[in-house]
Formats: sequence, C-alpha cells, structure tokens
Amino acid sequence: QVQLVESGGELVQPGGSLRLSCAASGRTFSSYAMGWFRQAPGKERLFVAGISASGGSTYYADSVKDRFTISRDNAKNTVYLQMNNLKPEDTAVYFCAARRVRMVVADGSRYDYWGQGTQVTVSS
Repeated sequence: QVQLVESGGELVQPGGSLRLSCAASGRTFSSYAMGWFRQAPGKERLFVAGISASGGSTYYADSVKDRFTISRDNAKNTVYLQMNNLKPEDTAVYFCAARRVRMVVADGSRYDYWGQGTQVTVSS
C-alpha cells in the first residue's frame, strides 16, 4: 500500500508561481510512475503531467506545456509540480497519483493510488 500526501497549494495571483509536492510512503516509490491531475468545481478530473519511474520521461497536457514542470526525487520519495505563469483557469484541486509500473500514462483509471488533493486558487 502506498500513501500519497500533497502539499503546497494556496491562493496566488495570476502570473505567479507555486510548487506542489507529493510525499509517498513505502520503499517502492522508485518503481512507480507518477502523475498530477486536477479537478475544477463541477468538472471532471483531468491529467496535468506525468513522470516515469526513473524520471527520464515526462508528459504534459497541452494546457500546461511550457508553464508546468514535473520532477521527482526518488531518494526523498517525493514528486513535484512547478507551476509558473499561473492563470485563473488553473484553479482546481490538484491530486497526485501513482501507478505500479514504470511508464507514465494520461489515463487516470490506470493509476493505483491517489492522494487527497491540495487546493490551488489563482485569483487577483
């Protein structure tokens, strides 16, 4: 069993930056692909970014390319999402997720573990 705990969400002005963190329990973190998803009020949960188990491959939704960067530190069992040039439409609850294979995918149904989420609000 893997437990995921997100942190770093807060209120930020448009154009600002935030870094989200997701800390994972367990000794097998380095063998899991990780993803970040987000869900805005009244909308479905959507893929944001993903990273392979080794960190060698990353994948982004078109809406966040060139603004967001996903990374991981396997020694610290943590995955990060650096978010720059934030826009009001980035407002959502952000979730991290883990899947028990090394390859990253965008399909949330293929992830095995989920965190509780952290709220990001972009507003002036």
